[in-house]
Amino acid sequence: MHDEFNAGTWLLDRHCDEGREHQPALRCQGVSTTYGELLALTKRVSTGLRAYGVAPEDRVAMVMLDTPEFVATFLGAMRIGAVPVLTNPLLPGRDVGRIVADSRARVIVVSHERSASVADILKGAPEVEHVISTSPEANGPASATVSSWNDLCASGDDAAPYATWRDSPGFWLCTSGTTGMPKLAMHTHGDISDTVDTYAKGVLNITAHDRFFSVGPMFHAYGLGNSLTFPLAVGAVSILEPTRPPTPALVAGIVAAEQPTLFFCIPTFYAALTNSELPADAFASVRLGASAAESLPAETFTRFKERFGVTILDGIGSTEMLHIFLSNTAERYMPGTSGIAIPGYELRIVDDQGRDLGDDEPGTLLVKGASAATGYWCRSDMTRATFQGDWTVTGDLYVRSSDGFYTYLGRADDMLRVGGEWVSPAEVESVLIEHTTVLEAAVVGEKDADGITRPIAFVIAAPGQTTDPATLTNWCRDRLAGYKRPKRYEIVTELPKTATGKIQRYKLR
Repeated sequence: MHDEFNAGTWLLDRHCDEGREHQPALRCQGVSTTYGELLALTKRVSTGLRAYGVAPEDRVAMVMLDTPEFVATFLGAMRIGAVPVLTNPLLPGRDVGRIVADSRARVIVVSHERSASVADILKGAPEVEHVISTSPEANGPASATVSSWNDLCASGDDAAPYATWRDSPGFWLCTSGTTGMPKLAMHTHGDISDTVDTYAKGVLNITAHDRFFSVGPMFHAYGLGNSLTFPLAVGAVSILEPTRPPTPALVAGIVAAEQPTLFFCIPTFYAALTNSELPADAFASVRLGASAAESLPAETFTRFKERFGVTILDGIGSTEMLHIFLSNTAERYMPGTSGIAIPGYELRIVDDQGRDLGDDEPGTLLVKGASAATGYWCRSDMTRATFQGDWTVTGDLYVRSSDGFYTYLGRADDMLRVGGEWVSPAEVESVLIEHTTVLEAAVVGEKDADGITRPIAFVIAAPGQTTDPATLTNWCRDRLAGYKRPKRYEIVTELPKTATGKIQRYKLR
């Protein structure tokens, strides 16, 4: 027999059992929710989902912003053995509908701010029987039963936890979609506690006294850990903000009001904060910053630390591994790198034939750890290609130095073959970002009239600055080999990105 383990009760019930029911668990737009209040709400959600016919291992699709209702739905579904499927609420309804249809969910819960998308969602997901909106009053298409949040919570709070174990189906996450249609990565209940032990406790040294604030949203693996599983695991406070997209002014206002001790962000937003008009003490309460999703340029690290006095621990994680497995630490960090292997994870760098490579030899990064997903839902070919025995193929190209630091070179799909030589877009982008007139950059390949691939760069100017191809050409001349230099520059106002800040380079090609 397996030992029982339910992540929903592990994250919540035990705090109330141990006398912390009156302590705040969530802060959202100035309103507190205690651990006792969150448990009561979660139980009502669990009971309501059962009343709508949700059974163990049924999928419950979530199209929700970062609110207490998100937390209660996620935990409430897992409490009864159901599987919450997290989707990006900012996607068009037709795209969400394809994901919901793919998951075979018959119940979806939608933030009232996204209620207008329900009709389009249902067009693509005809199997949905119940739509639950967090709005006080229910309204929507007649093709499904539409209920309000109050309707969901009206059945009481007597839902007993379902007897799951660590390997039981827990929740599904959408991959970021940097190369097209997202896949659904399947995680177990135990994966949550694994990431708490490895990264949250092992790197961040989290305690119940911490206050967590994440710019990254909870529907993504990075934000789910930052805002939900990590703080609740230790009885800390999570600060939620549903507004999307956030602005530097909004974030600074939340930091000033809520005084977080841990701040989670992505590289592009760290750059935006650095280039804003915020005062030098704007992040005085923050003891550590964390970064993921893309590589943090050394220049951004240095500028942020010099301006605000906060050390950013850059790292890399993935939807497949649930959170960060390779990171700088407070004791050991090197700007411009992704850090060192986190205890609990093993790393390899291999060539195209799967042979292990040594220091200073670039290749594909593989990771081994307990938090790996069990596979992709209904994507057997992709599952076999990614999950190879104990090892997960990240698709990221890395090089390891002799002192154990790993440097990101880009996605394998993004690497450019120029004149017989490999070019890392990440390397070129990092050089461009070092220029004071550049805020962001993305490099892709473009074939010339002779069919030869050449690097081209899309550049966003820093606030209050102007830039031009001649300036950037001169800048790169002394810093990059000739074949690595962009042959053309486009000055743009924005870059196509996923909701988590990853550049969608395929849209630029």
